[in-house]
Amino acid sequence: MKQRFIGAPCPAVSGSVDSRTLRGQTPLLLAAEGAIRSGRADLVQLLLLQGSSVDKEGLHGRCPLHEASRLGNVELVTRLLEAGARPDPRSHYGLTPLALAAQNAHLEVMENLLRRGADVLSQAQDEASILYEASASGDPAVISLLLEYGADANVAKNMGHMPIHRAAHRGHLQVLNLLIPVTSKGEVDDSGINPLHSAAAGGHAHCIKALLDAGFEPNDMLHPWAQRSYDDGRKSALFFTVLNNDVPSAKLLLEAGAMANQDPIKCLQVISLRVGNYELINLLLRYGANVNYYCKVVLRMLCNYGYDLARCFDCPYGTAPIPDDYEGWTDTVIKDTMVTDFIMTFCEVITVSWLKHLSGQVVLVLLDYLDHVTLCSKLKAAVMEQQQWPDICRLQESARCLQHLCRLQVRSCLGRLRLRSPVFMSFLPVPERLKDYILYREYDLYGKQSSTPG
Repeated sequence: MKQRFIGAPCPAVSGSVDSRTLRGQTPLLLAAEGAIRSGRADLVQLLLLQGSSVDKEGLHGRCPLHEASRLGNVELVTRLLEAGARPDPRSHYGLTPLALAAQNAHLEVMENLLRRGADVLSQAQDEASILYEASASGDPAVISLLLEYGADANVAKNMGHMPIHRAAHRGHLQVLNLLIPVTSKGEVDDSGINPLHSAAAGGHAHCIKALLDAGFEPNDMLHPWAQRSYDDGRKSALFFTVLNNDVPSAKLLLEAGAMANQDPIKCLQVISLRVGNYELINLLLRYGANVNYYCKVVLRMLCNYGYDLARCFDCPYGTAPIPDDYEGWTDTVIKDTMVTDFIMTFCEVITVSWLKHLSGQVVLVLLDYLDHVTLCSKLKAAVMEQQQWPDICRLQESARCLQHLCRLQVRSCLGRLRLRSPVFMSFLPVPERLKDYILYREYDLYGKQSSTPG
């Protein structure tokens, strides 16, 4: 195959040293790629002697120097530069050979390009700097070289991320330690993202510790535009650690003063609903998580997605008086409940001493998603003491409007799985206004809180 390629070039590239293939590749570009793979640099030298243009662009606007730099071939990079190749040709994405070499930590190639005048401050189309590209490699020698040649650690790409964010997210501690002293905390604040968020998202406790030791604030919140990237509207670094089920990172943040109750959906609720890590629950409670926090956001979210609320009012006691020997939620019952996977009824849970004051609020919300229901004697006794009792009576004693009943019927026909599927709902052939009504968007407290600046 090698002999056939050298002795009889294909028709697509014959006839001129600067002709192109259908993919826009020049003979020199193909030769550079082949030389890197096979070690045959003589063909590149031959084409150069024949006058082939060293800066002729190929696929994606890349020149031979791009490919040689990307693959780390020092000999070819040297030959191309000596033949007159510009050190800073830009691809269609704005990447230079130095950026490609930095991405792949080709230190010797980078030194060669920088000595020949490559621009260390060049940025790609997305405004990513050379230093940003290099921070993903995890090679401290590469970072040190770029900083030595004047790279700026405070240049952010179009999404606000800086080199320090990328190193923290990838868990490159040595690179992070080099970037911390040359990164301005003021520029980080302007970016809207704390590197602690990045380290927490990546699950790198060692990077979290380094950033905390350097004085980064554990309670900084994501800028509203950054929050929009997440469906749950998260704000704090602690929230990332909770979702990752990352106890060591959460402990570091809490010990450094992170507040457990900052996010619209509290971290304790996230653990209870999605993670179920009792060690994390215990940790948050020890650091002040509000165990009695009543969150309409989570309650409405469960209701909007079709939770079977009728079962909440399905009580074995009904309207009959509570038996005299009823024990309620004793410590023993609670322990047995954990083992048998929540066998207790809704009325028993909501009427415990530390939740009873919320019973009226909770029942009033649930009635927005139901037709008439029967309150058992235990639940009714608790709710009658709450200020919401008159409103509950008004709903229970009046006929529900036809519009409300139609919405319940449509939701019942769709079922929980379809209600929870954004793809299905997006293709449902009904007007958007009707979709919003079916999904209870007028009660979308989560969406409202997520879009509110922190």
